[in-house]
Amino acid sequence: MGDSLLPVAVDAMGGDHAPAMMIEGARLAAERFGVEVILVGRPDELGDVGSIPVREASEVVAMDAEPASAVRRMKDSSIVRAAELVRDGQASALLSAGNTGAAMAASLLRLGRIKGVSRPAIAVPFPVLNSTPTTLLDCGANADCQPEWLVQFAQLGTAYARRRFGLPAPRVGILTIGEEAGKGNTMVKAACELLEEGSWADGCGADYIGNVEGRDVMMGVADVIVCDGFTGNIVLKSLEGLFDIFRPTVEETVAKASTEAEEAGNTGVLATMNSHIDPMFEYFSPYNTGAAMLLGTKGVSVISHGSSSPETISNAIRTASGFAADGLVGELAAAVQGPS
Repeated sequence: MGDSLLPVAVDAMGGDHAPAMMIEGARLAAERFGVEVILVGRPDELGDVGSIPVREASEVVAMDAEPASAVRRMKDSSIVRAAELVRDGQASALLSAGNTGAAMAASLLRLGRIKGVSRPAIAVPFPVLNSTPTTLLDCGANADCQPEWLVQFAQLGTAYARRRFGLPAPRVGILTIGEEAGKGNTMVKAACELLEEGSWADGCGADYIGNVEGRDVMMGVADVIVCDGFTGNIVLKSLEGLFDIFRPTVEETVAKASTEAEEAGNTGVLATMNSHIDPMFEYFSPYNTGAAMLLGTKGVSVISHGSSSPETISNAIRTASGFAADGLVGELAAAVQGPS
């Protein structure tokens, strides 16, 4: 059986609303996309899952647990067993919406790193209006980085953007505090020198464009932006927080404006405004991005937001299966190792 036909191993116990959210997401993935799933978790808590196969795991890594020690100690946890299914050739990919650090640790310990990769990185696609998403990495796997790692992130991100979004020569930038040369802390400046040297880009087919700023993340300035995991995670969580504030504020404003308009006799304003605003919110919602991928492991490891909806989980399952079927791991390895 080829990898494209293997099911996706889903950590059914991970997530803010697990296992119900994960089960429903698995059902939707099967119904809408024809993607098979193995649910990994405690059967008595999963309940009736219909015809979806279940692999028993007696332990659950809590969201607030220390990831590395929990994964080493809890060998029968749902995330560890899901990773082992991929390692043992029984699943094509794994998906978790639980403890991000645990998903990363389980992937590293059970799947291993691609040869030549110093540190895997979490790649998150950020929506860009009327354009291809911008991929930011690292978004939290490595709080402290060495300059050479950012070069590898650029290589991995290039292969990812090419495969996921069909970009022949992704534009790559480094996140710093100014567009001008020489801006940034010591690590960023050293990484800039390595990136500007250029041979890495020739090897993976990237178009290096230099410095980008925080305001550029969702402006379509670059297709791939690299940074350390500490900075990337702050960017990610800041934009999530902004969305959480912005959406209800706009909805409240629209409701007030619509009430005033209706009182003035314009009864169709509310429906018209909502018909345009609701799709915009859905497009930019960080909870509908679907999946972040841990780039650099010898297997497809996908991480979804803890509060994802079943629709988001189903899309993440489809994305994970697609990565496995398309041979993304092999392309990532080639990007880092260069032409033979």
